[in-house]
Amino acid sequence: MPGILAIAAVALVELHAPSGQVIAINPSQVSSLRAPLDVSGHWGKGTRCVVVMSNGGFNAVVEDCATVERMLGK
Repeated sequence: MPGILAIAAVALVELHAPSGQVIAINPSQVSSLRAPLDVSGHWGKGTRCVVVMSNGGFNAVVEDCATVERMLGK
């Protein structure tokens, strides 16, 4: 009896941290986007959007939130 092979394809979106590091984001795991509100420098210099993940994590990215929203297909 042949085995069953299930392949799940996940389309990841490539964003960039203020350090230049590439961040691969699964759009289905994004709960919200927001502008960096902390003016005291909590987020890295150049952060234009904070991507809030469904697991409670945050990703600071240099792309603006409108661009991120468009890339995520939301």
